[in-house]
Amino acid sequence: MTVDATSAPAARRPVGAAPGLLSVEPVDPERDAAVVQSWLAHPASSWWGMGHLDVEAVRAYLAGVQADPAQAAWLGRRDGVPVFLAETYDPAHVLLTDVWAAEPGDVGMHLLVAPPPADARVPGLTSAVMRAVVEHCRDALGARRVVVEPDVRNTAVHAKNAEVGFRVLREVDVDGKRALLSVLGTDRIGVPDDDGPAAHLRPEHLEPAERHLVAKSIAEFTHERLIAPVPDEDGWRLDAGESTYRFRARRHALEHWSVDEASVVRTIDGRPVPLSAQELVLELRDVLGIPDELLGTYLEEIASTLASAAAKHRRGGPSAAQLARGRTEGPDRVVASFQDVESAMTEGHPAFVAANGRIGFGLDEFRAYAPETGGRFRYRWLAARRSCTHLSLAADRTESDHWTAELDEATVAAFRSTLHRRGLDPDDYVWIPVHPWQWQHRIAVTFAPDLGRQDLVDLGEGPDEYQPQQSVRTAFDRSRPDRSYVKTALAVQNMGFLRGMSPAYMRNTPAVNDWVAALVAGDPTLAAAGFQVLREHAAIGYTGDAYHRVDVSSPQRKMLAALWRESPLPRVTDDERLMTMASLLHRDAAGNAVVSALIAASGLPADAWVRRWLDAYLLPVVHCLTVHDLVFMPHGENLVLVVRDGVVLRAVMKDIGEETAVLGMHDDRPVPEEIARIVHPVSDDEAALAVFTDVFDGVLRFVAAILDEDGVLPEPRFWAVVGECVDAHAAAHPDRRRPLDLRVPTFEHSCLNRLQLRNTLSMVDLADQSSSLIRAGAMPNPIAR
Repeated sequence: MTVDATSAPAARRPVGAAPGLLSVEPVDPERDAAVVQSWLAHPASSWWGMGHLDVEAVRAYLAGVQADPAQAAWLGRRDGVPVFLAETYDPAHVLLTDVWAAEPGDVGMHLLVAPPPADARVPGLTSAVMRAVVEHCRDALGARRVVVEPDVRNTAVHAKNAEVGFRVLREVDVDGKRALLSVLGTDRIGVPDDDGPAAHLRPEHLEPAERHLVAKSIAEFTHERLIAPVPDEDGWRLDAGESTYRFRARRHALEHWSVDEASVVRTIDGRPVPLSAQELVLELRDVLGIPDELLGTYLEEIASTLASAAAKHRRGGPSAAQLARGRTEGPDRVVASFQDVESAMTEGHPAFVAANGRIGFGLDEFRAYAPETGGRFRYRWLAARRSCTHLSLAADRTESDHWTAELDEATVAAFRSTLHRRGLDPDDYVWIPVHPWQWQHRIAVTFAPDLGRQDLVDLGEGPDEYQPQQSVRTAFDRSRPDRSYVKTALAVQNMGFLRGMSPAYMRNTPAVNDWVAALVAGDPTLAAAGFQVLREHAAIGYTGDAYHRVDVSSPQRKMLAALWRESPLPRVTDDERLMTMASLLHRDAAGNAVVSALIAASGLPADAWVRRWLDAYLLPVVHCLTVHDLVFMPHGENLVLVVRDGVVLRAVMKDIGEETAVLGMHDDRPVPEEIARIVHPVSDDEAALAVFTDVFDGVLRFVAAILDEDGVLPEPRFWAVVGECVDAHAAAHPDRRRPLDLRVPTFEHSCLNRLQLRNTLSMVDLADQSSSLIRAGAMPNPIAR
């Protein structure tokens, strides 16, 4: 709806009686400017940020609000005396256009209650006013939902909002402030919301999470040929133990199944029973092949994935169109838009069933550190004795350069002062960032002896605020976006691994990045595609602990390490924006896809849009493989797309140190001895899986199905464009080092869930990933000749 100040009666409307008679009427700027200015000038109204305005400026402001058909201002009286100002607005057109998926019947609201003299306070007045205003929104404006966005620091108004029934959704950046986005259904006025840390663990949130995960499990286990649904009337049937599952689905290339979630029905002996992802795993345990001793761990990851999905369902998020459009205004528009997309992702890895395990996070920690909450945190910093620590730096970065770039001078001075107070020489130490969870649960306990002998010294929190990224261990600096990402060890169990970081790997990570970055920058084809990498240009690892005296590897040896990765922000212009490539697979709460919204926003034909994206993404991946024998891990989370007007301009690859490999030995371009660990020679067939498995199966099959089902681009045409991209590269590079034929009839079907099902604690051997692969026969190639 559009809020129109003229839609309500001009006369005063009684809307409540306690304490006193409250009424609401449209603001008259000429009449009311002086009294409103006196309220705004009071220190108690500082949250409005308008205390500096004089009466004439307030009059002009109120007149502007009243002249806008999407806004209105209302004066509230108590027994005829002015006591509050309310503003209402249409969130589809004002203030929340980037962060709130507005629906007809939504009304945004602001409230200013007149600061009373200390000796004339009226108990209960603010609560009565709050209720009167939301009832006015319902009765006079026809609101179905009222949405508010108070400053996160304004705890007093948070309490009043909760009292009348507002439900907190999430933190957002609005109008230059960090705000607590909250919503109230007008059918629940006066019903306080349970906003405890477990508020998402209720049937209305867990049931859709279960339905989605059961549908995804059926789809992905079928894709990996672990189960085989059979035709059943107008749909499909899966017999699993005592249960029978019936559903509708569409089948696509690469044996991709799009299961209609709403259609999934589970019965036992003909009786409908609730859907349960854990029960499905237990019913299929024999065909899934989970070792008995690891079944409980896998079920726990399923439970944690469900809890995460339920929390995402409760908090909601921006619409696909908003994510595709990005922020349209504000000084930090590019940063906010980038991080809005990052926190809006709901799926995790598109292929893995147990994709958001994070075993180790409690409820409060989930709220603080899970990427989908969009929260902020500060790193804990330690001083580590230099003789027990190795700081590795890129060739173009000295230690002094590094700390100058990443820490304020005052912060370093404070660190040094702490060491001086302990009688320690600061020059004997180096600084290590530690995730707050890791400090609380691992470092302060597992490394207690190291802290006791002052090989490690706690320096407290740093000043910068960071936002967690999809990869959980990595965070983006919101205080100084030009500074590096920070990635730290985080010993939670997530998606087949304990997410530690090896100090041994950190030792030569910058050197690996330097070599790869130089190769990429010096290649004309990659330069023409705009393809770049984000270097991990500094890394640190502590090895002074007792665990590094043990011959065999242990998780404790990977608990204290970190790296710094370049920020992509300095690489974009004002008319460009950044998006994680994972967003192309994202659907919002209404089922709308970001990739479809981007194509619509671009104005390009769908196949032309896809070709532009593939030229930025697939072509560089194919080029690096066939010309340089160089492979990355090119899934959606590891690519940052640079976009303008909905069109992908170029792609930036990250996660280089741990995920890059060279698949052959070459005398003309030897890999330096210090980074020889990245060399893993393999056959042509296995090398081709870097495209077939990681790109075709891991990314393109999902995008192809989305565009086909949305009616944006027929699937055959999508794969034809993929073939054209591959052919164009081959024609332009007839002398490529490894002339792989990517249009062969079939390729080996390498399965991801099977890896996790086999060993949910350690999915693959990172030092020899090739031997860890599990195949499931041959997969028809969608671009076969």
